[in-house]
Amino acid sequence: MCDGVEYTHNKQTIRTYFPHPKAHLPVLTRNGNIKLITWGRRKNQIGDLPVGGWARLESINNGTWNQWFPKPVKITIDRFMEKDIENNSHWFELTKGQCIQGLLAQHNNEIRIYIVTITPEMPDAIHQRWPRIITIP
Repeated sequence: MCDGVEYTHNKQTIRTYFPHPKAHLPVLTRNGNIKLITWGRRKNQIGDLPVGGWARLESINNGTWNQWFPKPVKITIDRFMEKDIENNSHWFELTKGQCIQGLLAQHNNEIRIYIVTITPEMPDAIHQRWPRIITIP
């Protein structure tokens, strides 16, 4: 489900994991810059946006997120981490020109980013949810 990411920001490699309360994700802005935005909301954090760090594509399409004025964004990372059924971590590289689709949600002054997830197409996949990987045009 993408529990961690690694990206380069200001010539520094950053590795962050969702459980960390100050985890941020790099979002590509319309003018081509990178802006770091808080990754989701944890149970103990104050706020009105949904708890968690992920948004199922189906729930976006059926309007569940509409109350938070969702905007699709591009999360520019180098690789992401998934855990297998034995809780072992595995890192997956993105190729040049790929990014993860994100959902930018907001309520009043609160803004957070959620990783959009899909159901894997492989019938024998060990993960029930996978980050939606898209191409940067």
